[in-house]
Amino acid sequence: MPPADHGHLRPIDTRDPISRVMRRIDGERIIELLLELQAIPSPTGYTDTIVHYVCDHLKGLGVAYEITRRGAIRVNLRGDVYSPDRAVVSHLDTLGAQVTELKENGRLSVRPVGTWAARFAEGARVTVFTDVGPRRGTILPLKASGHTFDTQIDTQPSHWDNLEIRLDERVSSYGDLVGARFNVGDMVAVDPQPEVTPAGFINSRHLDDKAGVASMLTALEAVLAEELPLPVDCHFLFTISEETGSGASSILHGDVSELLSVDNATVAPGQNSSEYGVTIAMGDMTGPFDYHLSHGLINLAERHGIEHSRDVFKHYRCDAASAIEAGNDIRTALIAFGLDGSHGWERVHIDSLVAVARLVAVYMASPPVVARDTQGLGPIEGFPNVQE
Repeated sequence: MPPADHGHLRPIDTRDPISRVMRRIDGERIIELLLELQAIPSPTGYTDTIVHYVCDHLKGLGVAYEITRRGAIRVNLRGDVYSPDRAVVSHLDTLGAQVTELKENGRLSVRPVGTWAARFAEGARVTVFTDVGPRRGTILPLKASGHTFDTQIDTQPSHWDNLEIRLDERVSSYGDLVGARFNVGDMVAVDPQPEVTPAGFINSRHLDDKAGVASMLTALEAVLAEELPLPVDCHFLFTISEETGSGASSILHGDVSELLSVDNATVAPGQNSSEYGVTIAMGDMTGPFDYHLSHGLINLAERHGIEHSRDVFKHYRCDAASAIEAGNDIRTALIAFGLDGSHGWERVHIDSLVAVARLVAVYMASPPVVARDTQGLGPIEGFPNVQE
């Protein structure tokens, strides 16, 4: 893999508010917030509790916020200029599952919520949210006992049709399930099982995108603590349906001219993502990100000594895509933390999350990338030309 664009964090100048903000952003705080977020189940379609958690956290910080009917959150931070403004977005929802059948053997058939492979669901401990409260269980393949099925365990296809939930309840028939108040459509949350190692690695499910949320909240705390001046109004957005595609489609307003999405970078063969820095995505499966905004972020990373790399993601989309598809005329970009094993057993290094949080903070303090964006429809004067 080509080397990353390594940088060295510039010496801290206590007279410089940006330097003070970057110093405040540390891994311990990000991990603390991340573990709190991971403790709250939030598969797409079942996000109310985590919305309340984030809103309570924002209230404690004393920032103004508002929510949509379904629970997407928009934080409103005042800058020197009211409009046009910018937004930074991550998503609170995670992968999960949903009950599709009550089976005659007292188990539950499931389908995925979001796109993830059945092989990563096998063996997962889960919570099934029924009308009468949460119940515990395990996702298992249909042929799960080696003493019964021998080598058939290894030859059965890895597919959601070959999975079922074994419940930790005294149920062994369809009637037992009905009597215990299980229903088709019950939401299923998968345990994250986070582990932080002494080397700074965090292993867990659902780092996508709770690690991004933790990084954003840490950046926000640092910006507020140092009273960092903002050149334009800035909105922090937390969406609730990115994993199923709609994401930031309904949380924006017409004044936003720049949207920065914070999500995961795919650390894998053939990719150029930085596992220990921030990855600035130049494109994903929906096409290139905005040239000027992406290069503006590269310049910020270089100027402030934030380790970074550039990458293009072939099988990936984020909140930025749903915002564009909803008809918003905005520049979009994506910065990402290096994630190994995305949508499975995920791993991130804390240095990458710190780099993401620091780039978010310096972006908030930077001027708009294109001055002409004060206009929506207007004359050509001031419109940038990348070939000049």
